[in-house]
Parts: sequence; structure tokens; C-alpha cells
Amino acid sequence: MRIGLIGTGRIGAFHAATLAGLPAVSGIVLHDADEHSARAVAETVGARFAGDIDGLLGAGLDGVVIAAPTAFHADLILAAQRAGLPTFCEKPVAGTLEETDAVLAAAADAPVPLQIGFQRRFDAGYLALREAITAGRLGWTHTLRACTSDPTPPHAGYIPGSGGIFRDCSVHDYDIVRWVTGREVTEVYATGANRGEDFFAAAGDVDTAVTLLTLDDGTLATCTATRYNGAGYDVRLEVCGSKGTLAAGLTDRTPVVSAEGADWPAGTPYGGFMERFQDAYRDELAAFTEVVAGTRPSPCTGDDARAALAVAEAATRSRELGRPVLMGAAG
Repeated sequence: MRIGLIGTGRIGAFHAATLAGLPAVSGIVLHDADEHSARAVAETVGARFAGDIDGLLGAGLDGVVIAAPTAFHADLILAAQRAGLPTFCEKPVAGTLEETDAVLAAAADAPVPLQIGFQRRFDAGYLALREAITAGRLGWTHTLRACTSDPTPPHAGYIPGSGGIFRDCSVHDYDIVRWVTGREVTEVYATGANRGEDFFAAAGDVDTAVTLLTLDDGTLATCTATRYNGAGYDVRLEVCGSKGTLAAGLTDRTPVVSAEGADWPAGTPYGGFMERFQDAYRDELAAFTEVVAGTRPSPCTGDDARAALAVAEAATRSRELGRPVLMGAAG
């Protein structure tokens, strides 16, 4: 099959290399507004360069992967859907719930699937958590503890357009909590702090945050996030149940040292998300080729992405108000 790729920045170039290595993909056509970057990536992976979006969509494709900046997601999703092409798009569908609802409503009549990129759903550890919960091996769950900790912050120019730490960072935890438990979030309480660079506060954001989620069965989940985890990149989820506890992301590369002096972890911490989730990103796009082929449904729909964004927006509002926010409540 022939796959179109829009966006050849860091994650786009990574996706291009991944697609080039998938047996189901026979050809790649790519585009980026930065023609120099796009042509360099095309040459590296043996892809064809398209000078504009219309040229890409008209190149005899079977599916489209969107890795452009968030501001372009909505229009590109709709363009690909109108072209009748199964679409993969990095999260989010759009920057706000209102925009997301508009995109999903406009795409509702399109007879082609949409997959949104929440790669943790394809990580072996998170898959094992979901299976253990579904099989009942942990009993009934009472507590989940999720963390997403970056070793260093992004550049100052990134933050104003990021949507804030809850939409940009913790949204992955919100999605995976829903996915592994199969439950919905009913209440959100969030707070945050700034102890690092001034540009976070200047953008109305925080560099460290905590969210408490109440799920519809009474399970409680905490999601912590920080831009300043000097020990290394740390992404984990612990699920505690009446019969047992299981953790994803707890390996010899986890940047946590025991105060009791245990000789663990022995490995080098991950440097960032692309290294930590390399296999998950590959499996995510491999799954998309199955979606394109019509052999499986979308493993992460637009509605799934909307649900995670709704939690992120509730967390943002909760921090601003200084109180819990009920999901679906006006405020």
C-alpha cells in the first residue's frame, strides 16, 4: 500500500523511517511546508516528495499519516477524509473541545476510519496492565498512579502554543487510564506549580502538575507531570487492586534509585519519549496499515481522543478555579 505523510519534523521523520520499514508499505509520498526538510527525509527513506497537500492527496494513496503541528490537524484530517483516505493523526484532533467536536461532526459522514496517535496503547507494559485488569487478576482496582516526567523542558517558544501541561503532557496519562481500566472519568482535581524557568508562568502554564481523577467505579488515579526530571525520562503506570499490584514502565532503565541502597536500576535511563516508546510507535503504525487494509477497526478513535482532551480541559479549569470539576459540568 502507498501511504502519504504530512509533516517531516522530528516525529514525522521518525514515522517516515518506520513506514519505510513496514512490510505492508510499498511506497511513501510526503509533504512539508519546509521543502528542504521534506526532500531530505524523502531521500533518506526512498519516498516521493509532493509539492502541496492536493498533490499528495491525489498521488494514488491508500492512507494518510498526519504529523504536522497541532494547528493544522483539523483541516488536514478533514481534507484526508474528504479524499476518502483512512487517516492517522498525531494527537490531538484539534486544540480545543469545540474544534474537536466540529471536526468529528464533519467527518461523521466519511466512510473511512480515523486513528489518533496515543502510542502508549501499543506499549507492552500498558498492554499487560489492560489484560490483567480485564482478566480480573488484580481484583477490583482502587488506585492508579501515573507519571510523565521529562528530563528537561522544551524550548521557550514551544510552550505558548502547546496548550499547557495538561493538554500537551498529561493527556497521555488520561487516555491510558481510561484505556487500561475501561472506565470513564467523572471528576477532576488538578493543581500545579512553577519552580523552573519564568517562560512557563509567562504563558499561563506550569512546569509541574498533579491531577486526581475519580473514575465511574470509584477508583482513584493520580497523574503527575513535570518538565524537570533531572534523573531521566520517566513514564510509568501502577495499578493497585484488591488482589495485587502491577506496574508498567518499571524496568532497569527507570530513573528511580532506592534509598535503601539496592543495586537497582542497573541500566541507563531513557533520554526521551521517542527512545522509550520506539517499539510502540512502530506497532502503532503497523496497526494503522491493518486499519487501511480493512482488517481491524481503529484502535484509537476520534471519540477516544476527545475523551482524553475533555479530561485535560477539565484539569486546566480545575487548576484555574482551585477546586474539583465534574466531567460534563459547565464549571
